[in-house]
Formats: sequence, C-alpha cells, structure tokens
Amino acid sequence: MRHWTTETIDQYHPLPTDLLLVLGTDQPSGLLGGEGATAFAEAIRASLANQTSGDLKGGEWVEVSGRRAWVQKVAEKPGLDADERLRSAVAEGFKAVSSRKSERVVFLADALPAAQLAVVLEGWWLSTYRFESWKSKPSAPHAVFHVVRANADPAGAASLGDAARVLDATDWVRDQVNTPGSSLTPRIFQERIGQVLSDAGIAWNARGRAELEEQGYQGLVTVGKGSDNEPFLGVARYSPENAKPGIHLVLVGKGVTFDTGGISIKPADHMWEMKNDMAGAATAIGALLAIARSGLPIAVSAVVCLVENRPGNGSVLPGDIFRAKNGKSVMVDNTDAEGRLILTDGLWEAGALGATHVVDLATLTGAVIRALGSSIAGVLSNDEGWGDSICRTGRTQGEKFWPLPLEDEYRSKLDDPVADMRNAGGVEAGAITAGLFLKEFAPEGAKWAHLDIAGTAFTTKAWKYLPEGATAFGLRTLVELARTLGRG
Repeated sequence: MRHWTTETIDQYHPLPTDLLLVLGTDQPSGLLGGEGATAFAEAIRASLANQTSGDLKGGEWVEVSGRRAWVQKVAEKPGLDADERLRSAVAEGFKAVSSRKSERVVFLADALPAAQLAVVLEGWWLSTYRFESWKSKPSAPHAVFHVVRANADPAGAASLGDAARVLDATDWVRDQVNTPGSSLTPRIFQERIGQVLSDAGIAWNARGRAELEEQGYQGLVTVGKGSDNEPFLGVARYSPENAKPGIHLVLVGKGVTFDTGGISIKPADHMWEMKNDMAGAATAIGALLAIARSGLPIAVSAVVCLVENRPGNGSVLPGDIFRAKNGKSVMVDNTDAEGRLILTDGLWEAGALGATHVVDLATLTGAVIRALGSSIAGVLSNDEGWGDSICRTGRTQGEKFWPLPLEDEYRSKLDDPVADMRNAGGVEAGAITAGLFLKEFAPEGAKWAHLDIAGTAFTTKAWKYLPEGATAFGLRTLVELARTLGRG
C-alpha cells in the first residue's frame, strides 16, 4: 500500500525524520521558489541554493537545518514535454530519497501552479506501483509522500483529488493486466469487474456462451471455441442525471485474457507476455470507473469482450467462416488475428447502446509496434476531427498517439472469394488493414476511433517513470476526453 498526504506550507511542521525533496534546474538560481512562497520555504531554498553545485547532474543531497534534502534536477529529455519531464523528475527524486529510510518524504510544491500538483502526484504514484501478490517476501512499504502546496486555494486540493481518483483506477487496471492468465480467466475477470463496478454504483451485465450463441454474437463464440473457459460480453453503464444531452461515449475493450494464437499458434519466446492481451478491456473499465468517481456530466458506457484464445478440440480452424452480428461473413484466415473478431461483437453492442462517440482499445497488431515503436499508440478513425481530438488530448496527459490512415486502396487486401471478407490482410500495412476491418463494424452514424495499444500497454523494462509490467496506457486520455465532451 502507498499513502500520500497534503497540506499548505503555513501548516507544515517538520518532523525530525522528514526527508525533503525539492526540484532544481541546471543553476542554483533556477531552484523553484519566488512569488507566493513563505519565509520558511524561502529560507529552505536559500540554504539549498548555497549548497547546490552549479552543475546539477541529476540530483544531490544537501543539509537544511540539520535535515537531509534531495535536490532533483528537472532534466531535459528528448521527446518529453514539461509535464512528462516533471513526472520523471519526481519519480527519480523519490527513488533517490527512498534509499534512506524515513517514514515521510516531503515534496515542496509550494511554488508550482495548482494544475501541476496533479502531475507531481502522477510521477510519484505511477513510478511506485508494485505487483507483488505472488512474492513470498514483498518489499517494505514506501514512505508516505507528503505534498506541501502553496496555500489553501481549493484548486490545488481539487487537482490532487481528481488525479488520485484517476490514479486509483490506474492501479486497478495494472493489477488485472499483470495477473497471470490462468488466474484471470474470462469468468474471473468479469467477476472482478462486477465487484469493482458494484462498489462504485455502476450498472453491470455480463452474458456468457449460451446467451451469446442464442443472440448471434459469433465473434466471441468463434474465438472462444477452443477453450474450456467460456467467453463473456460485458456492458457497464454510467448515466448521471446531469449528463450532457445528445452525447453517449462508449468505450469498447479487447479482453483476450490469454492469447496463444489458437491453431495459428504463436512462437514460445515471450508468449508469457500475452497475459496482457486484455489490456484494452481493463483500460476501458478503469476509465469508466474514474469517470464515474469523478462525477463527470456525461453518459459513458464500457463494452468488454472477454475470451481466451487457445487451441483445443473445438478450436476455430483457419479457413472457417462465421457470420458477424451485423450480417457480414468473415473467413478466418489467421486465428491469431482474433482481437478484431471479438471486437465485431463489441462494436455492434456500442451501436445498440446508441453511441454517438466510440473508442475501441486493443492490443491488436504487431504491425503498429513495427511502425510506431513502444512509446506511441496508433489511431484510426472514421472522423478526422475525432481522431485528432484523441491525439491532442493524449499529448496533455503524457500519452502519445499518432494517426494512421484508413486507406481505402488497401481494403481489397481483405477481400475473400467465399466470404464477404477475411480477417487478415497480409504482412503489408497490417495496422491499417486491421483498422479497415473494424471500420466495417463501426456503428453507423457514430464517430469511431480505434486505438491500437499493442506497443504501449505493457513494458518488459522500466520506461520513463513506469516500472516493468502493465502501464494502463490510454486511461488518462480517455478520462480527459470524457471531461472535455462533458463540458462541450
């Protein structure tokens, strides 16, 4: 468990064991301070400035009134904006301070604008996440992170509160994605979702194999045939009384709880990472949770397609054909291109819910990783303005998206002689042809965008301020997108 607290600078009474964390720049004169800081804060900063070397490489310890303080440089980092550099600096500073045992790390944020307090909390929170439920000897608890802000301005407290609600949902997402596949079957996952949504007062319904068969949701049924663990289509709805009229945002998430590739089986190397193939579904639910807890004035639903893709006696075979919910027939060229098959059901459901705006999230293609790497997610949309708004919003949240074209010239790659279309378009433009496939099932009249988060949802080594494992990439963007839509 991690704990954080906050108070204003005039309320702060140092404890003998406090460790101070202060931000600095290349020169001592650049230490954050100035207008609005109290005499106490200025005295601390003056003491630090006198002791800090002119060339602050990364950070260094100094003495302040008999206490230790770490001055952390906000370093230039290629490709990262000011907020991302601040998140990274806070993460690096807290890590350095944590090398010395203390019950509380005090972060002097009295000179930061209220909006950046959230960024400070994010840097600490996201970097100190641990998934240690399987460890026989979990790590010692982190010190309390105590944020000292300038004054009692409600904006500062509100900024921290808003951030904490989103970050708490982020932890839930990361916990689900990091859980081993055998411990998070579709049934277990839908039960976990139901529990967390029930605690938040959000309506939830999940349909299993029998209902899906009866109602014609053949995408999930087809992919799930090889597994003894039945698939589920889950729908969560948040409809506040003050919701903005005429707007219904629906988040659709791919939730393959483990992906072996089915009959078109994946190579063994790194297959363990395929426990993260449900990151889209987890992120959709986490975003909805944060939106509801924040009381945003907008109707939002989440549709999650939960299934396990593995070989078995009943597995779908390459060359098999199924008819999707919208009536189109699909030849399964490659059983490892299963995410787009289950999303046919999720996108249909979004239309049935009356979506005006749709975002689907999926760890969908290796092609997007080859095109954009592990730091940028791909966006494909039937509405240029909607896709651009996602990219712009992502930049404000430290999450990078890049638009890819829904190039109609490539649609013929999905043509099939015996079915309306096939589920794979070959090795060229794989992320684009996957988007073209999904476009065929997007709700008519709705603004739809597909986010391919295959490269960004999970990292096998520390990345920026994030430790190894699940990242919950996209969650902060979705919450801010809903906030913007709600404001109109």
